[in-house]
Amino acid sequence: AEETTPTEESAPAEETVPTEETVPTEETVPTEETVPTEETVPTEETIPTEETLPTEETVPEKPTIPPDKNPYDRYDFQYNKDNYLVLQNVESYPGVDVSAYQGDIDWKKVAADGVDFAMIRVGYRGYESGIIHQDKSFLRNIEGAQEAGLDVGIYFFSQATTPEEAVREAAQTVAWLEGYEIAYPVVFDWEHVSSANARTANMRDPDILTDCTLAFLQTIEAAGYRPMVYFNRTQSWKYLNLEEVKDYEFWLAAYTQRMNFPYKIKMWQYTNKGTVPGVVGECDINVYFPDL
Repeated sequence: AEETTPTEESAPAEETVPTEETVPTEETVPTEETVPTEETVPTEETIPTEETLPTEETVPEKPTIPPDKNPYDRYDFQYNKDNYLVLQNVESYPGVDVSAYQGDIDWKKVAADGVDFAMIRVGYRGYESGIIHQDKSFLRNIEGAQEAGLDVGIYFFSQATTPEEAVREAAQTVAWLEGYEIAYPVVFDWEHVSSANARTANMRDPDILTDCTLAFLQTIEAAGYRPMVYFNRTQSWKYLNLEEVKDYEFWLAAYTQRMNFPYKIKMWQYTNKGTVPGVVGECDINVYFPDL
């Protein structure tokens, strides 16, 4: 409240006039050090706000840089004397990929026709049961191809729906390859199956397939093999994030005689209706062109 104006009656007598002893000194007067300052009072800047707290935007983003551009075009490939498509003026190698579906193969005839390598299916996951099986012809094919002097690569037909399943597929592949020399890549071959009963029938999220792909490739790489991913054109832009797997080799399935894929690949499956001596019926034919 406002102080009352002293009157004569209420005015202090001389005895009560404060003396030097009772007058507050500098020691008792609050100083700047004891008065809260702006520095000690919490301000809006020091109080955590929603803007300073971690948000989803601060989480590292996935790679967005696309794979390297394809250095080859439709004019760089021509058929050689054995009627296999190869690169002009660049070292490249024709090869086949096979599984139990090709039956009993005469690998000596295959090698004598100018084929340099074979990509052999080691196994697969059942598209309905989800059970992992070894390809029935794997042992016969890998041993026959190597005895005929062909270099060998491997692929696993995946129906993984989670990265954990993909890791198990890769681990089983590594176990089956023990004791064999694998000169070519070990491939993750995930494909949509045209069956309503397929466990992967509704798997359309590219993030899920990309995570599965990386899980398989990283496991193969850790085991000391050269990993590769197989895909067709539709899968490459619709169901797989290529920018996230660009550190690995690409195997493209595109049934045409002219190369027009925009990104760099290492292997091209250019037909699924090829004919090769020693193989009964039609088979896939490829050309491999590693960096030299």
